[in-house]
Amino acid sequence: MPHRMETYNLLTHYGFDTVLSPEFLAQVDTRQPSRLLEQTYNSTVHASSLINRILAFDWKFTLTDNDFPKVVQACHLAGMEVAFPFANDEMVAFSLALEPKQKLKGTQLRYFFKQALRGFLPDEIIAKQKQGFGLPFGVWLQSHKSLRAIASDSLSDLKSRNIIRPDFIAQLLELHLHEHASYHGTMIWLLMMMEYWYKQHLPVKNYN
Repeated sequence: MPHRMETYNLLTHYGFDTVLSPEFLAQVDTRQPSRLLEQTYNSTVHASSLINRILAFDWKFTLTDNDFPKVVQACHLAGMEVAFPFANDEMVAFSLALEPKQKLKGTQLRYFFKQALRGFLPDEIIAKQKQGFGLPFGVWLQSHKSLRAIASDSLSDLKSRNIIRPDFIAQLLELHLHEHASYHGTMIWLLMMMEYWYKQHLPVKNYN
């Protein structure tokens, strides 16, 4: 810990040199993300258990820096208001008072939450397996030629930014996407969104 939390990260899996261009690597400190992970995790050293340290780390990176901003912004763009009742001060204080074994009983995730809501929520919800919220973008790319063309055009423009290696983009769209559509499809989506951001803020012609 905490680096094992990043084992799913595509950059960690393939390596910075494989994904990022030499020009971009010369301008950034590739160790900074790791130092930030360590700094946040080490700030929880006072926690009474490993599970509490992991949860504190997760609150910072998964919720505060990732999930909450994405949900708030997406709802805002759709003209909706959003609230997080289970993240209010009273609920957070209550959760901090729980014993670690109540939060994770053996391999049973969300043990306390499920027991507290048993009889209130249907048994089907209590017993159902966890499901992620990610888009099956890689699967869509394989079955929708028009979407694949849009992705290919966006990533082609991204090559001119000298951020992502052109050879990695080519492998991502061809070989890697077929090897693991869900995993590599997420990376294609992220790179497309980065290119769209650049198009709004800095036209690609400035990089030619």
